[in-house]
Amino acid sequence: MPPSLSIRRVVLYKHGVGYFERRGTVSGSDTLHFDFKARDMNDVLKSMTVLDLSGGSVSAVSYDSTKPLEQLLEEATIRIPESGSLTALLGQIKGARVRVRVGKEQLVEGVIVGLESLPVVEGKAAVHRPFLSLLVGASLRSFDLLDVAELTFLDDTVRKDLEFYLATVLSSYKKDTKRLSVLTAGEGERELFVSYVLEAPVWKTSYRILLEAERPPLLQGWAVVDNTGDEDWVDVDLALIAGLPVSFVHDLYNPRYMRRPVVEVRTEAAAAPVIPEEGYGGMEEEVLAEVSADMAMEPPMPSAPAPAAAPMMKTFGAVGGRGGPSRREALERSAAVKTLTKEVGDLFEYRVDHPVTVHRNQSALVPILHRPFEGRRVLLYNRATREKNPMACIELKNTTGLTLEGGPVTVTEGDTYVGEAMLDTMKPDDKRFVPYAVELGCVVSQEDRTEEGPVFRAVVNRGVLLVEFYHLRSTLYTVRNKAKRAQTLYLEHPRTGWELKDSPEPAETTDNFWRFQVELAASASEELTITERTTGQRTWYFSNTGLDEVRFFLESGYIDERVAQGVREVVAIRDRMAALSHQERKLNDERTKLFKDQERIRANIDSLKSGASQRELSERFVTKLSEQEDRLEAIARELEGVERERREAQEEMDRKIQALAFTADLGTPTTEKKPRGRGKDK
Repeated sequence: MPPSLSIRRVVLYKHGVGYFERRGTVSGSDTLHFDFKARDMNDVLKSMTVLDLSGGSVSAVSYDSTKPLEQLLEEATIRIPESGSLTALLGQIKGARVRVRVGKEQLVEGVIVGLESLPVVEGKAAVHRPFLSLLVGASLRSFDLLDVAELTFLDDTVRKDLEFYLATVLSSYKKDTKRLSVLTAGEGERELFVSYVLEAPVWKTSYRILLEAERPPLLQGWAVVDNTGDEDWVDVDLALIAGLPVSFVHDLYNPRYMRRPVVEVRTEAAAAPVIPEEGYGGMEEEVLAEVSADMAMEPPMPSAPAPAAAPMMKTFGAVGGRGGPSRREALERSAAVKTLTKEVGDLFEYRVDHPVTVHRNQSALVPILHRPFEGRRVLLYNRATREKNPMACIELKNTTGLTLEGGPVTVTEGDTYVGEAMLDTMKPDDKRFVPYAVELGCVVSQEDRTEEGPVFRAVVNRGVLLVEFYHLRSTLYTVRNKAKRAQTLYLEHPRTGWELKDSPEPAETTDNFWRFQVELAASASEELTITERTTGQRTWYFSNTGLDEVRFFLESGYIDERVAQGVREVVAIRDRMAALSHQERKLNDERTKLFKDQERIRANIDSLKSGASQRELSERFVTKLSEQEDRLEAIARELEGVERERREAQEEMDRKIQALAFTADLGTPTTEKKPRGRGKDK
């Protein structure tokens, strides 16, 4: 019987792989066989390590080809049909040297000549039976095949061909299975070590939390492991790794071919050798920090005492009835856990300290944690989660000293199931809220209000007045505790980039929320007002500001008298420019009217005929045209003067506007001066 190496150690990871170790003994030049699924061959070839721990060596590791079974059988020199296998085999190996034991004692060595069917008389009838013909020395001898008790192949080539054929046929019985063989070399019995990495189901965690009055909460953790392989795990050393190391699939199993260029040899010059660049490599050390296994069942020292206002849970009764053990004691006695733990770089390992057995295609629950922790029952309100009621939560601080992988949590209070939750991965000393039920005995309502706050700064620069003020937003939360016990409520208010103003200090701050703590007395109500503010801006341009707005700016303190006078002068210049623009429009309208009238007169002149009366009328038209031309010239001179005067006024207004500069830090005045309309908000 060929030697075998059983699985001794299994390490499961959170990223879909498992590490397996095998150990066993081999003798001499034994060959070990391992069967793997075809999809696992890439991982095996990438990760397999084979060590002879007793001074021997591993001469080779071979594995099945990727060729289909039909193609492999076609390449074999021997073919054995489904029926008549022995006679068919002997008929194919003519010329092979064999040793035949006929009956019990007679041993004959010879060369196979062939098989023939000869009649043999049995009773009154003749029966054809196969006879094996051998060339023994110089004589040819025949033996009844039914009398041949043993046949040994003396030719290694024939024996190896037969073994190859049979191994290939055997591998076909397991669909999608490939065989890997380890060839060893050495003397005597030796210990062999084999390890490899395979795709494996992710191990999972689930927790139980027990809440009791006047005692720290108790956390119990279980790992769910799945054996989907074709081999039982019997008394294996099981370890579970929390973390996410890098892993990938690389095709090493399928043959890889590279298209090569065709290069003709040039006889006139020799090819120079190619010298590869020097490579550099390095090793990275792992830092290990072990947590003592002796402390696994002892409660850790809390980092801070629980607040005095923390409500205590009521114990509903003993598991074993009156006078029997409590649920906590029963848990500690029936699920005692002594898990060995250690940090491996950024990873965390749970190692079960007793052998574990998981049969093929089965799963198992393995206890990995049983410790008290620092925590208490509180309420957590988030408007987006549930508008009217908070969630009952466990304020959990990971004082177990272990990394807790994420998983479902079942919560019991006393001996009553009270809810379930999901726990995210927690490092030691991390603090989380674990909501497990809706607290219907507490009702929350809210009222929102938004308003504009006072102006706190005004700046005048380059003809622009910039006023900065506050936007205020308030939310009034009213909490009614209808329960008969005092409770602690954490209220989460969204953080949107605004700052708190005249509000209580939050107990905690997260990425997206402020968390305020509210102590609720039994059957009482509490109010909490949260006010936020952010800055807003409004701008006015002095180039289009009126005198009424100037008075408002001056009264509000946005500008001083000097700036106000400068703005008044700008307004006066603007009014003068408006009058010049009005005059320009009138002159342009008059010129347009004259142009149209001249077109009419010229058309009349062209229509006149010869004659005394016609000549007099034509002279009148010409005189009219002459007068109009004089007026058009005067209009052109007036427009030129208006344009020059308006340009000078514009330059003067620009100079005055650019000269205006002022800054006022108004603080928070007792009388709020809110910006009013016609400005531009930002």
